[in-house]
Amino acid sequence: MKAIWMILGLAVATTAVPAQSNGTPSPLPTDAEIRKILVDRVDVQKQSVGLVVGVLEAGGLRRIVAYGKRAVGDNRPLDGETVFEIGSITKVFTALLLADAVQRGEVALDDPVAKYLPATVKVPERGRAITLKDLAMHTSGLPRLPDNLKPKDSANPYADYSTAQMYEFLSAHQLRRDVGAEYDYSNFGGGLLGHVLARRAGTDYETLMRTRIAGPLGMTHTGIALTPEMQARLAPGHNPGLERVANWDLPTLAGAGALRSNANDMLTFLAAALGVKASPLQRAFDSMLATRRPAGNAALDIALGWHVLKAQGTEVVWHNGGTGGYRTWMGYEPKSRNAVVVLSNVGSAGGPDDIGQHLLVPALPLRQSTPSNTSRTETKVDAAVFDRYVGRYQLAPSAILTISRKDNQFFVQLTGQPTLEIFAESEKKFFLKVVDAQLTFETDAQNKAVSVTLHQNGIDQRAPRIEGEPATPKVITLDAAVLERYVGAYQLAPGATLTVTRTDNHLFVQLTGQPSFEVFPTAEREFFYKVVNAQLTFEVEGQGPATTVVLHQNGQSPRAPRIKP
Repeated sequence: MKAIWMILGLAVATTAVPAQSNGTPSPLPTDAEIRKILVDRVDVQKQSVGLVVGVLEAGGLRRIVAYGKRAVGDNRPLDGETVFEIGSITKVFTALLLADAVQRGEVALDDPVAKYLPATVKVPERGRAITLKDLAMHTSGLPRLPDNLKPKDSANPYADYSTAQMYEFLSAHQLRRDVGAEYDYSNFGGGLLGHVLARRAGTDYETLMRTRIAGPLGMTHTGIALTPEMQARLAPGHNPGLERVANWDLPTLAGAGALRSNANDMLTFLAAALGVKASPLQRAFDSMLATRRPAGNAALDIALGWHVLKAQGTEVVWHNGGTGGYRTWMGYEPKSRNAVVVLSNVGSAGGPDDIGQHLLVPALPLRQSTPSNTSRTETKVDAAVFDRYVGRYQLAPSAILTISRKDNQFFVQLTGQPTLEIFAESEKKFFLKVVDAQLTFETDAQNKAVSVTLHQNGIDQRAPRIEGEPATPKVITLDAAVLERYVGAYQLAPGATLTVTRTDNHLFVQLTGQPSFEVFPTAEREFFYKVVNAQLTFEVEGQGPATTVVLHQNGQSPRAPRIKP
């Protein structure tokens, strides 16, 4: 049995914030404690092939803890010199270049972006002009990705995106909200900022970064082009299935995510941010946090390049990154003056964000370990106990989990899939042996189950108990001409496209690598899936075709711009 999942595009994630403590800084965990976390993530959860953690203590002491191997089929160990793609952490470097250019008097934060682009490029406006600060703080109104990003190779999705295409997109794009109105994370905006800063300096992005950041700070193994030494120390990337994947190239949008680095260099960067060691960039670093605003979440602010998580009476200044084969995180706690970097050579969905945040603020939890079910310990529960759980649970409008018992054997069936035996791990926790999935029952005061949560693929989906027929949204009928406006392809993330097709009065959606499913209208632009708890909203301008589709699932609503008519 394999439950159906819609895979979401990558987004900046925030950790659920527990109740506040007194805010007293905690010491960083020992090497043995860190290693235990890494062993669980690599050997038990299978979320990485290899992990490197670097910690910087308030007094300047550095430690490197690594576990795992360089790559599948390459058992060489990792260390502080092992090179990884750092993805969107690059945006912090780009924002630092902006802050430094301001200190040099070359630009101002409120300068219009158009000032540093060719006169032939028309930068969209709404309410006011987009500024350099808007790009650094994700308040430009520009989308996450341009709608003319149509990669020839989905394994290296930015490689063939040109400067001409970037200018073409800018000149044709119409903003859907006022500039500065709200935070909306944009890879395109980060890449554009790197581009205009390099143009202002009369050079390319990598040269600017090496000249003004890596060189002055002594970061000898940070850059885009891999030197022979960096290449020799590169940990190849892997997809969530632990298969090797290609490295990414971002020639035009380099400022959004093109950098490679290692833990030692990243600790040097964090030391400079904290002022542990004097550097010519200190004023620029300090100014990055002086400009900040809420990021649509009471626990999260956005500064120049950095995100600021407010939790447990303290703050964590951080950014994460992800490419096809890597997930990375770096951050520091100003109160304790501790810093952490976590580098992984697998592009797993969850990434190592929770590890970094937990090491800095132990009250912020690690994701629950979900071991392979072959290693779980089976226990016996009384059949009378299990009878409290027998019944039907609605996972999605047309996806029902049916729990049943035959003598002392317990079973689960997902709509349209075979009936499979489940095994008790405790009185309320069960697991399957044929697939890595678990069930946790929630009971009321009378110990009767009121819901069951399915844990699979790092996702927890709660299904309430139902009696009688399942609740289903009211479906309406739409004219085929209306549905035709939604037909096309929408870029949810690099390598992840939602393809919308129509057959008569029926609309179907297929996510890259998954089956095609019918979606059902509840309003002219609102649709839902019956097989999974997810909904779609199409955005339309005038009477033309849809420009964007928004996927609502698991509390997230990533926007996917149209890329094909």
